[in-house]
Amino acid sequence: MALPPAAPERQLKHRRSIDVHVYARGNGLWEVDAEIRDIKTRDAKLAGGLRKAGDPIHDMLLRLVVDEQLNIVEAGSETRWMPYPGHCDDHGDAYQALAGLNLLKGFRAAVKERLGGSLGCTHLTELTQVLPTAVIQAFAGEVIDTREDGEHKPFQLDRCHALRTDGAAVKLFYPRWYRGAQDPAAASLPSATRASETLP
Repeated sequence: MALPPAAPERQLKHRRSIDVHVYARGNGLWEVDAEIRDIKTRDAKLAGGLRKAGDPIHDMLLRLVVDEQLNIVEAGSETRWMPYPGHCDDHGDAYQALAGLNLLKGFRAAVKERLGGSLGCTHLTELTQVLPTAVIQAFAGEVIDTREDGEHKPFQLDRCHALRTDGAAVKLFYPRWYRGAQDPAAASLPSATRASETLP
C-alpha cells in the first residue's frame, strides 16, 4: 500500500487522541469509555484565554452501558477541558439521548438526528462514530461467535473488503462460506450460451 513519505523537516503542531476502553461488568452489561483529546505543541490564544502548550484544548469522556445485543442502556458525557468553559459543557448532558439506540441498527444516522449540529458537541458527536466497530472488536470471540464452525455465517464476513465471501481470505480461512469469484470469461458469454452449458 502506498503511503506518502513523511517530510524530514515536519514539525508536530497538534495531536488528537481517541481512546476507547470496553469493560465487561459480568452481568451481561458492558461499559464503553471513549475519550477524545486535542493538544497543541505551542501556546494557543483561545477566546477564553491563553492555553499553555501541552494543556488540552479538548478532553472529553463519553460513557455508554450496552447489553450483549448492542443496545445502549445508559449514556452520558463529561467535559474536562474545553475551549469555552461554562459554555461547551452546558448542554445538560445531551448524550443521555444515546440511550435506546442500537450500535448496529441505524446508529450513526440516529446520532446525527438526535445530536447533530448545535444539538450537541461537535467533538463528542464525532467520537460516537468509532463506537460500533470498537464494541464489535470487544465482543468478538466472547459475545459474537467469529469462528467458522457452527450453522451461522461468522459475523465478520461480507463486512469489509478482505472478508467478502467471494474473496481469497474467505476461501482460505472460512472455506465453508466461500461463494467463489465469478469466472470473468464465463461472465462475458451471452446468457443463452451460459445456460446451454449448464444443461445435462
